[in-house]
Amino acid sequence: MARIRPFRAIRPREDVAGKVAALPYDVYNREEALEEIKKEPHSFLKVDRPETHFPEDFDPYHPQVYAKAAEVLQGMTEEGIFIREAKPCYYIYELTMQGRAQTGLVGCAAIDDYLQDVIKKHELTREDKELDRINHVDVCNAQTGPIFLAYRAQAGIHEVIERVKQNTPLYDFVAADGVRHAVWVIAEEQDIEKIAAGFAEIQSIYIADGHHRTASAVKVGLKRRAENPHYTGQEEFNFFLSVLFPHDQLMILDYNRVVKDLNGLSKAEFLAEVEKAFALEEIGNTPYRPEEKATFGMVLEGTWYKLKAREEIRSTDPVEGLDVSLLQNHLLTPILQIKDIRTDKRIDFVGGIRGLQELEKRTGSDMKCGFSLYPTSIQELFAVSDAGRLMPPKSTWFEPKLRSGLFIHEL
Repeated sequence: MARIRPFRAIRPREDVAGKVAALPYDVYNREEALEEIKKEPHSFLKVDRPETHFPEDFDPYHPQVYAKAAEVLQGMTEEGIFIREAKPCYYIYELTMQGRAQTGLVGCAAIDDYLQDVIKKHELTREDKELDRINHVDVCNAQTGPIFLAYRAQAGIHEVIERVKQNTPLYDFVAADGVRHAVWVIAEEQDIEKIAAGFAEIQSIYIADGHHRTASAVKVGLKRRAENPHYTGQEEFNFFLSVLFPHDQLMILDYNRVVKDLNGLSKAEFLAEVEKAFALEEIGNTPYRPEEKATFGMVLEGTWYKLKAREEIRSTDPVEGLDVSLLQNHLLTPILQIKDIRTDKRIDFVGGIRGLQELEKRTGSDMKCGFSLYPTSIQELFAVSDAGRLMPPKSTWFEPKLRSGLFIHEL
């Protein structure tokens, strides 16, 4: 059973919510974050990216940087930009992009569920990236960016969410990128109890996005437990801020690849090698977006091709059968000798939100060849996680992105 509990949020005033809300801290580099803060002084990036308050050559991981984040957050609260909810509540958070809405439930997940694998992972984390957020959460005494979790849809939870959505939203604004953000409060005790009971019936919850933030939140919780040996398990540091979406609300976009060269092969030699594992069909100059699993688009010297994995290379294994694995194991590694996509400088990645035109642009400039992929499904993500396996890097691209600053969980 999963334990998801309400919390007494620190949140922005209704009239400034749209100004405060910011894309996740790791979407930007320092310069981009600084520009966003200049454009919008209320932006939550000034808390999430506190190095922007210091000179460019200042160590972004210096203790003064994290202390500044805490100072700014406290100042925004004292100024009245943030207010504290009167009682523990759940929230409904709906994001609408290009006419398609997805609706999640905001609450706090238990670190014990993470430790006991009720909350399942599918990705490795890096210690250096964890340490940054550990320090940020610990010094701020708050979790400022929600974790993106997914669960198999549950009727009782759905009923409460749909009913409460008939009320006037607490927040309702359209961000600069055109995504609409709407928030409702679930404050009635009977609704809170029904939501908690619904999650108690769910056996597994899955990290969709935010593995580093989750690991960091858990490690802060464990640190606080060590510092408080008589903890009861009810303290806020035993829980972490999350937005949970039912599986039938989510859409995963394609995560495409571009490569710098053909590993010394001529175009004809390369195509001949590709045909050993993939049926090859020339499309022409029209971008090709795969319409089913085990099919790929490929753009080379301005020409698009459709690749279809031959039956002998397909697999029912939850990891080996992923399209990203088929491309990696039967083309990128054996033909192009791109073996570790985390470190190889000859490959780059293009999120599906940028469209196939970005593949054409890149292959017409700094790259030689591009591949469009059929998106990984949420069911495939669940299957990999349930098997206790890891997905290959750059397997999923979720849109729209959750905004930080709308909900803060104080430890």
